[in-house]
Amino acid sequence: MMAAKANPNSLFLSSSSSTHYSSFPFHQISLKKVSFLVDFQGRKLVFACSKKPIPGSVNLDPSISNSGSGSSKNDSDGASSSPSNAIDFLTLCHSLKTTKRKGWVNHAIKGAESIADHMYRMSLMALIVGDLPGVNRERCIKMAIVHDIAEAIVGDITPSDGVPKAEKSRLEQAALTEMCEVLGGGMRAEEIKELWQEYENNASLEANLVKDFDKVEMILQALEYESEHGKVLDEFFLSTAGKFQTEIGKSWAAEIHLRRNSRLGI
Repeated sequence: MMAAKANPNSLFLSSSSSTHYSSFPFHQISLKKVSFLVDFQGRKLVFACSKKPIPGSVNLDPSISNSGSGSSKNDSDGASSSPSNAIDFLTLCHSLKTTKRKGWVNHAIKGAESIADHMYRMSLMALIVGDLPGVNRERCIKMAIVHDIAEAIVGDITPSDGVPKAEKSRLEQAALTEMCEVLGGGMRAEEIKELWQEYENNASLEANLVKDFDKVEMILQALEYESEHGKVLDEFFLSTAGKFQTEIGKSWAAEIHLRRNSRLGI
């Protein structure tokens, strides 16, 4: 997602790196000694180092007693999360619904889509796409749902934030690990991590397709915002040009460009 300025309300975690980006508000704290509170009014996550659970918070350190946090470990078979773990995890994911995608915020789009909005329409793309040789459509749907899930903690890090790609990946990997601990581990947590890593590494036909859906959804949203707000959002179309990996991605992007050109009278 293209954007310019970092969101001052976003909180970013670093477990070991001492790298500091002047325009990027990192909080240099240990991920293993962190509890968090969700502030729905401020629409942000509030983090605090603590050796004791913060009342009403989720304890991310398994070495610290969970008493008072409401969290519990998995069943012994690790097959599923407890109701408490599940609700803690879903509460953490709330920020995906309220965090606006920064590229649109940078362009002063009123009522800009959230991270969850973006992932939802990508999931619809995976749902409606025709059967493709060697592609597991159900896996694509799941991958679309989780590919940006770490942004529940790190926020929407964009190229213009100046964060190196490797550092962005490391931050998101650390956040994802913590989220899966909140979920309580087990089969579903492992599946989320596997899907996220597969997408991150562009390691399968499904990842190729979902990465194309990521770009297709962005330029379709750009076209819609151009129509709704009378703006010209060339950068989103230019940044994706020639980067589609699949025939589906290329054909859907071509249709969007065709409609845009028609609207612009090109």
